[in-house]
Amino acid sequence: MNDLLSEYLPILIFLAVAVGLAGAMVIASFVVGTQRPDSEKLSAYECGFEAFNDSRRQFDVRFYLVAILFIIFDLEVAFLFPWAISLGDIGLFGFWSMVVFLGVLTIGFVYEWKKGALEWE
Repeated sequence: MNDLLSEYLPILIFLAVAVGLAGAMVIASFVVGTQRPDSEKLSAYECGFEAFNDSRRQFDVRFYLVAILFIIFDLEVAFLFPWAISLGDIGLFGFWSMVVFLGVLTIGFVYEWKKGALEWE
């Protein structure tokens, strides 16, 4: 039992060092960093509304639409990597399956483009 626990000692040392370094960096950023917010830092950036307002405030649904479209088309890349690695093993059927998958995604992309979902106005 003692031998089994001694095998985990390097992992525990690694975790202790990682937690210690992370804590030291967070504390150092508060000590060294200056906290002087100005009007430019507090202005709206990419979210489209002012920072530190009421959290129940309504905002444009286009932010959700862009996020959902990003997730949908970003997942395409997640499916392409394993397919590209195993292309030699899956043969012609795997190739044409991915062509159909990419075709469906392309049709969806063209549909969203024609509907104006990618226009910000």
